[in-house]
Parts: sequence; C-alpha cells; structure tokens
Amino acid sequence: MTAIAGHPTATTLRDLPAGESRERIERFLDALESGEVRAAVPDDTAPGGWRTEPSVKEGILAAFALGRDTDWGEGDFPFRDRDLLRPITRLPDGVRVVPGGTAIRRGAHLARGVVVVPPAYVNVGAFVGEGSLVDSHALVGSCAQIGRRVHLSAAAQIGGVLEPVGAMPVVVEDDVFVGGGAGIYEGVIVKQGSVLAAGVILTGSSAVYDLANETLLRAEPGSSLVIPERSVVVMGSRPASGAFAASHGLGLATPLIVKRRDGRTDAKTALESALRGSS
Repeated sequence: MTAIAGHPTATTLRDLPAGESRERIERFLDALESGEVRAAVPDDTAPGGWRTEPSVKEGILAAFALGRDTDWGEGDFPFRDRDLLRPITRLPDGVRVVPGGTAIRRGAHLARGVVVVPPAYVNVGAFVGEGSLVDSHALVGSCAQIGRRVHLSAAAQIGGVLEPVGAMPVVVEDDVFVGGGAGIYEGVIVKQGSVLAAGVILTGSSAVYDLANETLLRAEPGSSLVIPERSVVVMGSRPASGAFAASHGLGLATPLIVKRRDGRTDAKTALESALRGSS
C-alpha cells in the first residue's frame, strides 16, 4: 500500500489535483472507520505490547490541512469545522448511539455491539472494539485505542494525541472497567481485565504504587506507562516532602494498585472488595 493510497500526507498530496487529493483522504478516512487501518496495533515485540503507526496520524493531519472550514447545523446549534472531518451521519451495522447530543467524528471506528450514551464524543482516529460502552459525558480522544467489552463510565476521559506523530496513543485493552470521572492520558497502556476506580488519573508521568507486588511503576524514557493485566487501581495518597508539608499533614494524590482482579469476579465486585480492604 503506497503512502498516498494508504496513509496520505500533506506532502504526498500537495502536487495532486485538489479533487484527487480529497478523494484519497476520503478513502483513508473510510479505512479508519472500517478498522482496516489503526493509529496503533498490537505487537508482542514492542514495549507494552503495542506499536504506534505514525503514518496514520500523518494522514489525519493531512485531512485537517486539506479540509475547508464549513458551516452546518441549524438554529441554536451551529457548527464550523473542517469539512473532511465533520461528524459521521451513517452508523455501522450493530452500533447503537442513543439520542441526545453525541458526536462521532469522521475517521473513528465503532465495532459491532458498541453503545454510546449521550452526550459523548469520539474523535478522529479512535478505535472502539466490539461490545464496548461509552457512557454519558465520556470522551474517546483522537487515535485512542479501546478494546472489546470495555466499560467507559460516565465522564471518563480518554486522552487523544496527533502530534508528535510518533507518540503512542492511550490504549485500553479488552475487558477493562474505567470508573466515573477517571482520566487516562499521554499514551498510558491499561492491560486487559484491569479495573480503574472512579476518579483515578493516569498520565505518562504518573508514579503508580503496586501494593500487591510492592513495586513502583513508572514509564521508562521514551516508552509508555503500563498498568499490568487485571490490576485494580484506586486513588490513594502519599506524604508530601518537606517540613512545611509534614507540619500541615499534606499529601499527594497517587494511584495505587491494591490487588489483582480474580478471574471469577466481575469488575464491580473486585473494586468493592479492594475499597473495603478485603482480599
């Protein structure tokens, strides 16, 4: 597959007639929506088990560059955006989007069985796997990779990334439960079967204390923070350094892995037992 036909860039399209450039961008966005191409793909040889595809992000940036600002919408809800990236108007078979203010941008993939509850937003390049739920006020950012049977609870925020093109997007693998108001950003990889409590915040620079294994997890330079399989993660605290902090009893919020989810328990049961301190 050539760069123009498969993953077009502004450079490869610059000297083509405008109509042909836009047609190739449209085919590329169709391939993203079908899941034929993805911004990151599973790769057992790569750190964290995922490999980013910079050329896909280059194609998305080309869609911004070649698109034209266009007005649409009516009455109290006008919109203006690049015409190549306006929200999709035809849903894939087997996908359910409940009425009430959701937008799914062109170039996002929703697999069969996905349910989106309003208002929610799924951005260009995002991939949402079979049977996953995107709940009310949740965000799936640009190029984020969401696995199968994932539950993104109300107000969960999955960060996006387009630049730099080599940056890893956020990855949430199969059967992960993300609690309400949780946020996952900056290329964090959450491995399959994990449970994140409400309000957990994970970034590329987070220090995660694994109480179950008595280890500290951090991202290595140039790689992603990886939350191990079947981790149950809650927000805890650790003392802030310095005499002033100590005198005032100040602490810093920090994510804690309190246990591994048992294969015989569902996400809710695993989370409740962890929060109560039971084994």
